[in-house]
Amino acid sequence: MGAYIHGVSYYLPDHVLDNDQLNRLFPEWSADKISSKTGIYQRRIAGKDEFTSDMAILAAEKLFLEYNIDRNEIDFILLCTQSPDYFLPTTACIVQDRLKIPTSAGALDFNLGCSGYVYGLSLAKGLIAARIATNILLITSETYSKFINDKDKGNRTLFADAAAATLITAKESLCEIGDFVLGTDGSGAENLIVKNGASRNRELSGEDLLQDDGSFRNDNNLYMNGGEIFSFTAKAVPLMVNEVLSKSKLTLPEVDLFIFHQANAFMLNFIRKKIGIPEDKFFLYLENCGNTVSSTIPIALKEALAAKRIDTDAKVLLAGFGVGYSWGATVLHFK
Repeated sequence: MGAYIHGVSYYLPDHVLDNDQLNRLFPEWSADKISSKTGIYQRRIAGKDEFTSDMAILAAEKLFLEYNIDRNEIDFILLCTQSPDYFLPTTACIVQDRLKIPTSAGALDFNLGCSGYVYGLSLAKGLIAARIATNILLITSETYSKFINDKDKGNRTLFADAAAATLITAKESLCEIGDFVLGTDGSGAENLIVKNGASRNRELSGEDLLQDDGSFRNDNNLYMNGGEIFSFTAKAVPLMVNEVLSKSKLTLPEVDLFIFHQANAFMLNFIRKKIGIPEDKFFLYLENCGNTVSSTIPIALKEALAAKRIDTDAKVLLAGFGVGYSWGATVLHFK
């Protein structure tokens, strides 16, 4: 039994953080320098009283309206987030109730970041193949901004908040989800982490520590070792792309469009050149929304469709990679 994407929608918060604002906070970094290094001009930031479930609801409601989806036909909710509303209950349960999806539906959270959308597609395809569900609502929703130290100029220039909603169905629809390549290397856990707040380090006792590059580290907040993340990505992503092409019985030129996790423009272009992907087949969409973690791929997929970059019979390769370390790729076959 095949699994198909029926539609994708997304939600961005109202508050905008642009490069001019960041320049006023960090005068040593000009607006032009920020955009040239990251490819980002502005980010959307969740409001003080806006949380993961709130954004998830708005993305899902937009999906229902845009694609005329009957919520009563949804029989499973998968919610990818690393910033849940609570330790428990799962945010997916809260979303089920607020969306008025039938209580016969299954619902669960899974904690993954930049590879989360691809992992979510794999879980949805598995549920359909096992005949556990036929209409799955996959939501990615993240409020990383609430983890970032106000003095952390590096992470503030990159990360933003968003939610995306995708309907995956057993009925033939927009595109069929292909085979998967997934991977994990937990030895890199320390390089992208929020150390305090969960069970191992429950007390929020961190203090701001000045780093050699002029940034601040606080174990209560998000820490990213940018150099190590770059090295991991440069090594893992080309191997993953080659493996998913082999598994899909495709060559690089046979893929019509590549949509990678939208980390930052410099990193993405480095990887693109290393793999040998032509620039006109490589889709970027982060200028006006930033790195929205698990939502970058569905947002870019939606925008690629809107820009008519995906034709009938197109093959689109999705690749996610990051925190964990974790990575995943698949090929979408459009009808």
